[in-house]
Amino acid sequence: MSATDDDAEYVEYRDVRQPPSQPPPSAPLRMGPPPPGPPVPMGPPASGAPPPMGPSATTVTELKTGPGLGIRALWFVLVGWWLTGIVSAIAWFAMITLIGLPLGIYLINRIPTVITLRPRTTYRYRYTDELGRLVTVDGGIEQPPWYVRGLWFIFVGWWASGLAMAIGWVLIVLIITMPIGLMIYNRVPFVASLVRY
Repeated sequence: MSATDDDAEYVEYRDVRQPPSQPPPSAPLRMGPPPPGPPVPMGPPASGAPPPMGPSATTVTELKTGPGLGIRALWFVLVGWWLTGIVSAIAWFAMITLIGLPLGIYLINRIPTVITLRPRTTYRYRYTDELGRLVTVDGGIEQPPWYVRGLWFIFVGWWASGLAMAIGWVLIVLIITMPIGLMIYNRVPFVASLVRY
């Protein structure tokens, strides 16, 4: 057998003081499989151009739901201003009792809807994932952790929300200061328990 056969074993003898040498050019190189290529998206791209590989920037859109401005204004003039006073009083008195606390928080978190039929703010998030697919997710506003909101309510929220509701309602009834009163009332859930509407 000669030293160039494929089944020959190569043994390298080297001096310890010398750096290791490269294998002889006739030695077979053993390599693993090639690394996988980038993922291939399923289906043809919509625009004719290949979709970008890797995540893209997120597009955030505020969803406008609920009735229009005319209906909301009519609701406020006919029902919202007086119903909000009643709901505010019930909510605050329920909130200062331990048994009525869940009802009070529930009503306070709905005050912007009671006064002007304002819907909760929701957002639509759109982004392209790693495979080039368009992903759409609807979600609300991110809220602070429950323990932060609980501590805020215990030390500040219960009395500050009562004060904000009283001042806001008086400003609404005085008509000339109505925009300021509406602004305060729309922030009552935040004042009470840091809920972002």
